[in-house]
Amino acid sequence: MKKILPFLSLFLLVACRNDKKSTDAAGENSRFESYKTNFVEALWKLNPGWASSVGYHRYDSVLVLPTDERRAIEVAFSKSNLDSLNKFDLNTLSDANKTDYYMLRDFFKGNIWSITSMRAHEWDPSSYNVCGSFAEMLNNNYDSLDVRLNNFYLRMARVPAYYQTARHYVKNPTLEHTELAISQNLGGASVFETDLIEALGKSKLSAKEKEAIVKRGAECAAAVKDYADWLKEFKNPNPRSFRLGKELYMKKFEYDIQSGYSADRIFEKALQHKKELHLKMYELSKTLWPKYLSQVALPEDTLLAIKQLIDVISLKHVAPDSFQTAIAHQIPTLINFIAKKDLIYIDPSKPLVVRKEPAYMAGLAGASISSPGPYDKNGNTYYNVGSLNGWDKERAESYLREYNHYILQILNIHEAIPGHYTQLIYSNQSPSLIKSILGNGAMVEGWAVYTERMMLENGYGAPAGSTEPEPEMWLMYYKWNLRSTCNTILDYSVHVKNMSKEDAIKLLTREAFQQKAEAEGKWRRVSLSQVQLCSYFTGYTEIYDFREELKKKQGDAFKLKQFHEKFLSYGSAPVKYIKELMIKD
Repeated sequence: MKKILPFLSLFLLVACRNDKKSTDAAGENSRFESYKTNFVEALWKLNPGWASSVGYHRYDSVLVLPTDERRAIEVAFSKSNLDSLNKFDLNTLSDANKTDYYMLRDFFKGNIWSITSMRAHEWDPSSYNVCGSFAEMLNNNYDSLDVRLNNFYLRMARVPAYYQTARHYVKNPTLEHTELAISQNLGGASVFETDLIEALGKSKLSAKEKEAIVKRGAECAAAVKDYADWLKEFKNPNPRSFRLGKELYMKKFEYDIQSGYSADRIFEKALQHKKELHLKMYELSKTLWPKYLSQVALPEDTLLAIKQLIDVISLKHVAPDSFQTAIAHQIPTLINFIAKKDLIYIDPSKPLVVRKEPAYMAGLAGASISSPGPYDKNGNTYYNVGSLNGWDKERAESYLREYNHYILQILNIHEAIPGHYTQLIYSNQSPSLIKSILGNGAMVEGWAVYTERMMLENGYGAPAGSTEPEPEMWLMYYKWNLRSTCNTILDYSVHVKNMSKEDAIKLLTREAFQQKAEAEGKWRRVSLSQVQLCSYFTGYTEIYDFREELKKKQGDAFKLKQFHEKFLSYGSAPVKYIKELMIKD
């Protein structure tokens, strides 16, 4: 008994200490949860447009003017919240809360840097555009049409002042962003001239109310067009270059991508991956050559041989007026394949609507997903498809060869199922609101790129009686994967190394085997955006490597569906944080 008592006393002492530590951790996590709730509410009050876009509609009637005073408030808000974060004991927070802590910290730091250092509000006039947020109020069904129209009317009151304010702060715009601002705003004016009138025709508002809304809508359309006309006449003899330069680029990469790799390292990995893809494509080209080009000698130039074969296979594509229809018809095929292979659960109650790309979104990409936010989980997810209407025959043919029979299927995997559409639904179901609203772009895009390869690995595109995709599908997949890889090479080279348009087009057409129309579109995109093009390759590399690492560790116990659903359950957090949590679990 004498020997046991000291041991028992020591055990009780340790137990009490552990209970105290557990209690402290519980209290700290509870306090952090309260902090996050208060932060989110304050964030939406400060950013009503952002709030509406994620399904939080309390401030739908408010339009914030983009003044210097407003930006100072945002900086002060971020600094104050950084101070609040520093008061938490990171070691006592749960793993999920640690991830939220890191994401919040990076968000605040990035926001301060963006406003005070990058200062895009001075050189990017396309950042001033209200049309999209107004269009979403009409398109979504989160409340009755009459309630949405009433908020629409109240919000319109400040549109003229919004564009007058924009004129005051645009100082040295780039030519490229000026052209984009003109195009998007002129296209978006239809929200007030056409879409609003159509919505009013379906509403139950009184004639007097409708008349007032129509009048204010006309004033808004005029303000939008006046801004575009003002930009057309803007005197700018020495416009700012659209290139960020290395210092700004490195910082933007750090805050936007949140990878374990630096921008320099990702660039090096992309260069190496490009070489590996070329080798695989050449081997496939030698195999397929007799089938398609038996009367032609195989060129000694490996890139030329690959290109010649791709050019022939790319002739298999849909007609210009069937592009959107073909996309819509492929969606059920993807759903059925995933169900048959048991790759991931897809909620059938969450609709995916294929639609023509709205005018206010035109100018950046040919296909994209617009997903409802975490507060509007039952809203429609839109697959926006660019129209080929008005294109000349040569341009349309070039574009359709790029999105040929094989690549169109890979595009649908990426944008829709099981790519962006699927991931964003899981993200909205995440218990962490922070991970939903501060979603990491590299994880989001990386997942979409990862699913392309995953689907083929599981036999998608296999002919009847076979489990292996056609070699044509693999060849086109590698070509498509070169796209993600060369996105990184292009973005870094243009903004950091001053790559010329001529060299950029050469990289995309000769080494990535893209059609001229696609290469021209990518040049436009890299001149209008920065760093985002790196997110595809970075996220894909991190996700695929992590999966392979788990497969080796778990052996026969590894289940692909379980991996997918567990990975997505953490929301749109940076891959490095998801990896940490999954390994611990």
